[in-house]
Amino acid sequence: MKSTIKLSMMGLFLLLMVVSSCKQGPQNDTTASGQNDTEAILENNKGQAFIEDDGSTPNVLQIAIGSPDHSTLVAAVQAAELENALVNAGPLMVFAPTNTAFDALPEGTVENLLKPENKDALANILKYHVTPGNYSKDFLKNFKKLGQANDQNVPVEIKGDDVFVGGAKIIASVPAGNGIVHVVDKVILPPKE
Repeated sequence: MKSTIKLSMMGLFLLLMVVSSCKQGPQNDTTASGQNDTEAILENNKGQAFIEDDGSTPNVLQIAIGSPDHSTLVAAVQAAELENALVNAGPLMVFAPTNTAFDALPEGTVENLLKPENKDALANILKYHVTPGNYSKDFLKNFKKLGQANDQNVPVEIKGDDVFVGGAKIIASVPAGNGIVHVVDKVILPPKE
């Protein structure tokens, strides 16, 4: 009798599984390649930058994304496809120009850099804003230059209590889970080689 009950329960369970796995109603729309919309989005959003994690300290990219003053920087990072580079374990120091800093560039500069054909030039400029390490503004006073992620050096200058990196003044600092974001008042342009 116990085995009959077990078989009946297993049969009922299997029947429920079959019924619940049957889909009713319209299916997802497919793209020209045959992928559905969800698959297409997942294909484009791969890597650590696209993992959602509400429990840990925000990384440098999440801090920029969460700041209304850095929407131009975020758009540039996305256009250069550098999101995954900014979420690695680090530690990273990111010198993050504000929207106002980007607005101070000559008219049309940002729009031109955001074009797909200028992706490499844009990536070079953005990498010039990143260096390995996790140093406070005060600790940066010990440096004369920093080696940036684009393999170039950027000068560090001290004027009173202010620290300037590549001519851009650090106006705020925000600790991140994988480093620190130093908010700067100018876009730091790499020297021409």
